[in-house]
Amino acid sequence: MNQTPLSKVVETFKLQCFQGAENIPQVNIFVPDVIRPGLQLAGNYMHFGPDRIQVLGNMEFAYLERLQPSQRQARLNTLFATGIPCLILARGYKPMKEMEVAARNFGVAILGTDEATGSFSSSLIKYLNVELADRLSMHGVLVEVYGEGVLLLGESGVGKSETALEIIKRGHRLIADDLVEIRRVSDTTLLGRAPDIIRYLIEIRGVGILDIKELYGVSSVKYQDNIDFILKLEYWDESKNYERFGLQDEYTEILGIQVPSITIPVRPGRNLAVIVEAAAINFRQKTMGYDAAKALAERVFGQSNVMKEGDSLA
Repeated sequence: MNQTPLSKVVETFKLQCFQGAENIPQVNIFVPDVIRPGLQLAGNYMHFGPDRIQVLGNMEFAYLERLQPSQRQARLNTLFATGIPCLILARGYKPMKEMEVAARNFGVAILGTDEATGSFSSSLIKYLNVELADRLSMHGVLVEVYGEGVLLLGESGVGKSETALEIIKRGHRLIADDLVEIRRVSDTTLLGRAPDIIRYLIEIRGVGILDIKELYGVSSVKYQDNIDFILKLEYWDESKNYERFGLQDEYTEILGIQVPSITIPVRPGRNLAVIVEAAAINFRQKTMGYDAAKALAERVFGQSNVMKEGDSLA
């Protein structure tokens, strides 16, 4: 089961700690959901997920302020006793005395942010979806070409890194070389990034390790990107029939998601960087509704039909 430390959440969102700082290092988050426990404070715990981060905003504070102190303490004790990972107060709210008592009794951290409740919750859910997503690592290179995330796959030595270097020199960006960490962040989206230890580095045989960020500047790299398209590089096989028109759609499954892909045969003299650029533009055209191969087929078969009709009239 994927997890992320609560301490990393605190650091990322710069949360203020009001209570229970000593408990934060022991807490891990396993679920990418965030709850505003209005119903729970009113006493309804049906289908409640105690492993979710709890966030309080205007509505919850307005309700709690209407309760008598003893009743408020009882409601908060019940909430904290479920074992929630933490309680986050939005909109700059400070913890009530009863919250601090419950937090001490049950070892739960109380955190705070000045952000609005809705926007903070949305940002936190998006962050947790990435951090807790199903993931795998693949040998390959991930680059951004004309705004498209292109994953280059192929055998070691086929020329993936050299192609990526040429692509970077042509003004595009490197995300990962050699090892790509892939996360499924939704039912349709794969996100790729490099492991921290090799981020922005690229290996060129005969030259060694290059730091792309230092060589070409921050505009030549990107922390992460969606994987929109896959190019499989393989050594040219004379006995194999390669796709010449592009009428057959090919897909590669990664983490249960079908990603559009094509196979590019590699042989001396082929400018792979230009081919990758053209493939990226062609992929974007297809997503916008224009397919050059299908347009040509319609043009050819349309002319054939006109000729046949003319023959019948003669």
